Amino acid sequence: MTTEQAGRAGQGGTPRTAGEAGAGAPGALTALLTCAMAFSMLQLFLLGALGPRLVAELGVSPTVLGLTTTVGFSTAAVLSPLGGRVVDRVGPRRCLVALLAMAAVALALIGSAPGAGFLLAAVALGGLPQALANPATNKAILAAVPPARRGSVTGMKQSGVQLGAFAAGLPLAALAGLAGWRGAVWTAAGAAVAAAVWAAWALPADPPAKSTPAVLVPRGMIAWLLVFSLLLGCGIASVNTYLALYGTERLGLGPTTAGALVAVLGVAGIAGRVGWSKVAGRPERAPWLPGSLAVGAVAAALLLACSSSFHPLAWVAAAAVGVFAVAANAVSMVLVMQRAAPGRAGQDSALVSAGFFAGFAAGPPLFGVLVEAGRYGGGWLLVAAEFAGAGAVALLWAVRERGTGVRS
Repeated sequence: MTTEQAGRAGQGGTPRTAGEAGAGAPGALTALLTCAMAFSMLQLFLLGALGPRLVAELGVSPTVLGLTTTVGFSTAAVLSPLGGRVVDRVGPRRCLVALLAMAAVALALIGSAPGAGFLLAAVALGGLPQALANPATNKAILAAVPPARRGSVTGMKQSGVQLGAFAAGLPLAALAGLAGWRGAVWTAAGAAVAAAVWAAWALPADPPAKSTPAVLVPRGMIAWLLVFSLLLGCGIASVNTYLALYGTERLGLGPTTAGALVAVLGVAGIAGRVGWSKVAGRPERAPWLPGSLAVGAVAAALLLACSSSFHPLAWVAAAAVGVFAVAANAVSMVLVMQRAAPGRAGQDSALVSAGFFAGFAAGPPLFGVLVEAGRYGGGWLLVAAEFAGAGAVALLWAVRERGTGVRS
């Protein structure tokens, strides 16, 4: 029995290598990775979808609501480089089980929060699974999925984030109307525990831990994608955090209907991530997709700015943010996996993710200042400018790469 088989057998499962697992049950692996991505960020979608209830029942201000996103993603941004190195060193299985267990603990603590301070501390803990999510899932795909299928599998697992948005915006928001917002969050925590048990049982054993050199300074394509992800994250996080509150305060929607706006964004994001990641699986097309999708995201933000005058535009805009802005992040992960240096997929994924998380930390507080002043229209224009900046960075990189003929 090999070391890998011994480790797997010692946990009560059937010994399998990563390659055998990917070949024998690709659908099960994809489903598990999709769940991991969903739970890694579910807390923040829940806080956005339940925002009106938190403002009313827990007494948090709109600014503090924005700070929850800032705290969670600041933690994730700081820890991402370390998380990527840990994944490269110890393997994706251990990290995915830890990710789901930590997500369960963070959700349980959020559901127990007596006030804003405890809530922010619990959200900070939830930044740990975020830091592990992309490195661990990308590493699992590289180990178990044939190259021809990696683009579509990556799109499916990245759509897990939007599956979390859908779950927060519709079933869990509806449950909050029956069992209270705490009951909804505790239900999510229990589901995360079940997913952790599933991961521990189903995933193939990791190879023996090995030392990997640290890569702290992004270079080439990774540096460009980091900046792109930073600006993209600023805009997406503002939409995620304040869309439901905008629905109640400006569009006259009830809390459950406003939460459904987040669900629409989630469903559209699933479709966008799956579809565009499959297109990005063709290396000749992939470099142009991030910038092109950012242009579509600008149009979506402008529709949100106009929706206060014509309310149905908000639903169209929410769907467009999912199809374009949210999908662009998945495409960037496909690019990372296509070009990651041998043995460094975890760290390269983590560096790009760190930029995205930093954007998620920075965007909502800026938007929150405008909300406090009653200027939602200005906030949506700020989001449009952030998406435009992301598009400019991505298109400049694509033009530069085409001109030099060098795959950076």
